[in-house]
Parts: sequence; C-alpha cells; structure tokens
Amino acid sequence: MKKTFYLMRHGQTLFNVRRKIQGACDSPLTKLGIQQAKEASEYFKDIPLDHAYSSTSERACDTLELATNYQMPYKRLKGLKEMNYGVFEGESEDLHPQDKKVYGTFYLDYGGESRAQVRERMVKICTEMMEIEDHQTVLAVSHAGACYQFLGHWQDPADELKKGFPNCCIFKYEFDSVEKVFSLLEVIRPTIGVETVK
Repeated sequence: MKKTFYLMRHGQTLFNVRRKIQGACDSPLTKLGIQQAKEASEYFKDIPLDHAYSSTSERACDTLELATNYQMPYKRLKGLKEMNYGVFEGESEDLHPQDKKVYGTFYLDYGGESRAQVRERMVKICTEMMEIEDHQTVLAVSHAGACYQFLGHWQDPADELKKGFPNCCIFKYEFDSVEKVFSLLEVIRPTIGVETVK
C-alpha cells in the first residue's frame, strides 16, 4: 500500500536570524516565520491530512498549529527533534567545525549527537508512524538537519541541498508500507523569506 508523508521544516526563528546554533535548544518564530507557516497552511488546506506530528520544540509545534489553522490535533515526538549540538547550543554558528570531514561525529565529544544518530532516529520514528494502519496522509514538522538526514537515508541529498532547505520547506514522500521505503516525490519551497539558514 502506498501512503503520503509530508515532512516539513519549521518557520524562521529568532536564532535563525541571529545565526545561533539551534538544535535541542529553542527560540520563537519571527514574524516572517509565522507568515511562512501561514503560507504553508494554504498548501495544506485542500489536503485531507489524517494525522499530524511535531518535534517537541516550540518552534515546530507553533509551525504545525499555524500550518493546520489550529484545526488538527497532533502528537509531539522527541524523535523528530533537531540534532543536539551539546555545549555548542545557543552559540554562534561560526563555531561549527570548518572541516566537514569531522562534522559527522564532532559534537559527540561535547555532549551532542552524531549525524548518524539523528538519521537513525528520524528513520525509525517516521517509519513507525507510517506503519500505523490508519495513517494514510500524514504531516510531521521537524528541522533542517533532521530533514536532511532523513532524506540522506533514502537518496543522495546533494541536489536538493543545492536548491536550499528554507524554513517551511515541505518534503512530500510516498511510503511503501510493504517494502517500508520512503521515496521523495517533490519538494515544496516557500515563496516568502526564502533563505538557506540551517
């Protein structure tokens, strides 16, 4: 059986604007972030979603509520959270390692997660939710890094990354409940406030 899964990044936040590392920690949506989530609601208004999920981060919950016009109950799941950057949380993005070869496991030594850990939990939680029988068309709101790691499990994400992973970017997947495989169908990018801030 084929199902539809929408994985969406949250709207722009204060930390996005301030270029602060924002993983397990949180910051509120900006006015633009709110507008982006409202724009997403226009996309979803004619889509019969049957279930919705959000990261436990406030920025993701607020985005989902706006995107569904506060008309849909949802569950908050820690498995959908952004990568944990340990002691680097809330610090300047300039502190990220410049050598991308070490980036994958760099934060483990500082109380954070590895990219592989984020990928594993994202694949696990999203597969589990889509395996539920009455989950046919599902929306989950998560984060840029988490969305990137999820996509990277199923295909090379490089081409999509070049186009940008802007706030309120929506990844539309098809889920094969027999093979337990997600296939990216399209990426819907917002028309307002487009940027590539991570």
